[in-house]
Amino acid sequence: VQLQASGGGLVQAGGSLRLSCAASGRTFSRYSMGWFRQAPGKEREFVSFVMWSGDSTYYADSVKGRFTISRDNAQNTVYLLMDSLKPEDTAVYYCAARDKSRGTTYYLSNGYDYWGQGTLVTVSS
Repeated sequence: VQLQASGGGLVQAGGSLRLSCAASGRTFSRYSMGWFRQAPGKEREFVSFVMWSGDSTYYADSVKGRFTISRDNAQNTVYLLMDSLKPEDTAVYYCAARDKSRGTTYYLSNGYDYWGQGTLVTVSS
């Protein structure tokens, strides 16, 4: 499956952005989706996850209550709505897909089969 992330940009602290990740190539509905981010000089970290069915979602503690993940299987797209953005949210954001048969832990990046190219989010103070 090919993933195309978009929606990044420059926003002031307290603002909002919505990231999108469009998938193509295979049956989107059999893939659970995750968002990860990587800030300059730091390792890639887990942000959020949504089950292939959309029934379950998970968030990193650092974004819980501010970010919302959702998916539209008819549009082959997963979204990440980011509210109350902080300067520390500045990073390149990546979407990733993993087959629903995978039993690996959702917050580990090595548990994903496909990755998008990343979209830069910059939050100014």
